[in-house]
Amino acid sequence: MAAEHPEAAKQLSVVAENVGSHLPEVSRDVGAYIIAEIPELRGDATVLKILQASVAENVATLLHVFENDMPLDKIEGPAAALEYARRLAQRGLSLSAMVRAYRIGHWRFLQWCLDELNRQNADEDLAAATNRRMLQVSFGYIDRITEHVIVVYQQERDHWLLSQTAARAARVRDILTEKDVELNWAEPALGYRLRQNHLGLVAWLPTLTGGGEGLALLDRITNEIARELDCPAKPLFVPRDAVLSWAWLPFGSRNDVSREQLSNVVERSNPSVHVCAGRVGYGIEGFRSTHRQALRTQELAAAANPAPQFTDFSTVAPIALMATNIDDMRAWVWDVLGPLAVDDENSSRLRETAHIFLDTGCSYTATASAQILHKNTVQYRIRKAEEIMGHPVQKGHTDLEVALRAVQYLGSTLLRASPE
Repeated sequence: MAAEHPEAAKQLSVVAENVGSHLPEVSRDVGAYIIAEIPELRGDATVLKILQASVAENVATLLHVFENDMPLDKIEGPAAALEYARRLAQRGLSLSAMVRAYRIGHWRFLQWCLDELNRQNADEDLAAATNRRMLQVSFGYIDRITEHVIVVYQQERDHWLLSQTAARAARVRDILTEKDVELNWAEPALGYRLRQNHLGLVAWLPTLTGGGEGLALLDRITNEIARELDCPAKPLFVPRDAVLSWAWLPFGSRNDVSREQLSNVVERSNPSVHVCAGRVGYGIEGFRSTHRQALRTQELAAAANPAPQFTDFSTVAPIALMATNIDDMRAWVWDVLGPLAVDDENSSRLRETAHIFLDTGCSYTATASAQILHKNTVQYRIRKAEEIMGHPVQKGHTDLEVALRAVQYLGSTLLRASPE
């Protein structure tokens, strides 16, 4: 093999510095490319968020290695990469998908670096030497990191597979996905009666806690909710990962639930806990449907800014069912609200009044009473909202009501930034 060009390390450092000046863009692109190529990694907002953090840390670390000519034996796996391996193991996603993500991400990352090397217009020998060095170092890095994350994944997978809660979670996943379930087998396996009414919950913490404390907190709050709602038996609690749980509250023959009680017990609990609830459903189909509703509601709550502590599917069903694509939903809200879709205090007041006005059947008197305002103030606000939107509030009544309700729950996520 030919001796390395004396300027190759310096040239690679320049490449790394220039690519690093676009670090957020590079990381987003690599992450998007991985998700596009590996369908198994899609569909879970939490996992996608951690994947993007893992990509960003790996890209930044490898560029740092290039730029500073660091020896690979000094490199440890980025924290986000290790956490991503643990989450994939906890959720039963395959090891091959994780390893493939590194290979695919590596290729996309190299495209950025090779394009930058070409822009440097180095002479042929230097370019070839720099290219060889880039490939040697980057493949060495990927080999080292993947070996590390494979160990972390396997350790975490073994831990979860050996735990009773993971076994229960596997049974629940079977019930959620299989059409024909033998109830006489499933109920004893779960320790939970399926032939009754259920209320599905999804509870989570926004950040990781140490020593299993997060799951203990979620379990405790789930049991507090069950006691508050007078459930006749213990809830079915299923950890999904270290900061996320699924639960089903047993209601027996009852099919009603006090949403106010449910909301109150959640809001009295630890303020870091978020809970979403479906509707009460009966039997195995109700077990599945209330869970799907809670999941859709969680997707909505996670997209909101700020995220509410408690969200009930019954109050947000149309928005939750619409919110499969936040970008499209935002564009639709802007189209419906026009200049009223601005994230400032004045627009917020006008939207709130318009929302209540529509909810009360376009009654100025009822709106004034609900907001504790003078009727003339309500009339002024409605007139001002109409001037801003360029049409009467009653025009496109249904669309306007849904758009206002969407903004009520998703907040600034759907709004334009306030002009300076």
